Amino acid sequence: MRGVEMCGRYALYGPASRIREQFDLDDGFDFEPRYNIAPTMKALVVHPGQHGERVASTYRWGLVPSWAKDVTIGARLINARSETVAEKPAFRAAFRRWRCIVPANGFYEWKAVPDAGRTVKQPYFIRPKDASDLFGFAGLTERWVSPAGDEVHTCCIITTDANPVLMPIHDRMPVILRASDYGAWLDPDNADVRGLRALLRPAVDDGMIAYKVCRAVNSSRGDSSTFVEAV
Repeated sequence: MRGVEMCGRYALYGPASRIREQFDLDDGFDFEPRYNIAPTMKALVVHPGQHGERVASTYRWGLVPSWAKDVTIGARLINARSETVAEKPAFRAAFRRWRCIVPANGFYEWKAVPDAGRTVKQPYFIRPKDASDLFGFAGLTERWVSPAGDEVHTCCIITTDANPVLMPIHDRMPVILRASDYGAWLDPDNADVRGLRALLRPAVDDGMIAYKVCRAVNSSRGDSSTFVEAV
């Protein structure tokens, strides 16, 4: 799994009251606990509302730039590298104008391990040490309009170098914003590219833990609370 972006799987099971509190949301939002969110599925994102307030909406995971011919490109744009997000044509407009936060209780990563004479992918779940806390991944959004006039709202997650917790498992991780940086990241009038890029750093390692979980999560078709339990 080395040399690729984050595996592309995470969990958001709330509770809704905690999501609302941590991300300072006033209005209600659609939410159901999900333990195995995969690319092209619906993802809850926090973004600026019309009047500057924070709102939460469900967007399709996999960014589709406004200039794309069709939505299939989104399956390849689930992540944006922090090192190049401000310059890459697929991401640079969204980085300057349509930033979001993707709430998560934790995310999965895989490590190749020997097992009975063969190599298997062992999943790990990475979450805050305080199980009541949430991660806020730095993300981007886009609005794509089909030839028929249908709107599709999409998102992606920005990645960075792994911190010491992740290094034994994978060399990349999602950018986890500090709560004190939520305002600067979400501010649509914030055009300070250098300052925004400075927020895209590896998270401090003392606030998170990683542990092995069941291999049933290897399939994107399953969804169970047991997926986030240590084995």
